[in-house]
Amino acid sequence: MSQLSRELALRVALASRVLPGVDVPKLISVLHEKVGSPLDDEKLKAITVTNLKTGIGSLDGEEDGEDIGIGLENIKLAVRYLWGEEEGDEDLPQAMPYKEGDMPESIRVAVASNSGSLLNGHFGSCIRFLVYQLSRDDYRLIDIRSTVEADSADDRNLFRASMIQDCHVLFVQSIGGPAAAKVIRADIYPIKVPDVIGAVEKLREFQQVFDAPPPWMAKALGRGPEERKRFAAHE
Repeated sequence: MSQLSRELALRVALASRVLPGVDVPKLISVLHEKVGSPLDDEKLKAITVTNLKTGIGSLDGEEDGEDIGIGLENIKLAVRYLWGEEEGDEDLPQAMPYKEGDMPESIRVAVASNSGSLLNGHFGSCIRFLVYQLSRDDYRLIDIRSTVEADSADDRNLFRASMIQDCHVLFVQSIGGPAAAKVIRADIYPIKVPDVIGAVEKLREFQQVFDAPPPWMAKALGRGPEERKRFAAHE
């Protein structure tokens, strides 16, 4: 990365973050193979979805790139970053003002996301967390938290967990065991959602849990011990 300008290095780093299992050195190797070296703006803009996919696949021993385990949407997003379009996420939702008490009997939910308002991020590589306040009948996006600073942290997973420590639930496409342990230690309940889905769609589905919340959720909602005991018995 030393031979790259700051701008090009950032583009490569951002692309790497949305390609699970592909670190920066591995991605640079793929780019050199596909477009030659030294890398410059023109070469990065020549990268296509197909050659990035096959390049990653060839390093993993999957010549056709079909079984590399990285979703097509993530590969498309990585290409956009390589092209220098990291600011072009025009589907990014707008956070709304919120103050404590605005939404009684609610919890705070973090959604790992790489694009727009989709739940499509892996915990260790997602570009941002969408933070929602959620009650039985309402939801509100209250914050969008970029994870860019996590890349320079000594413990990236711990840093990411600390970013959402005010949340009660984390929706994420994937999360490893050690990272999940750090999230749980921060009193956040991680829930894996392997398929890409709209964040709001998942929140609406989750609202049904408010009718008979598990003990941890009843506690977050401020329900008393007696109620939590009743909910536990009901489960």
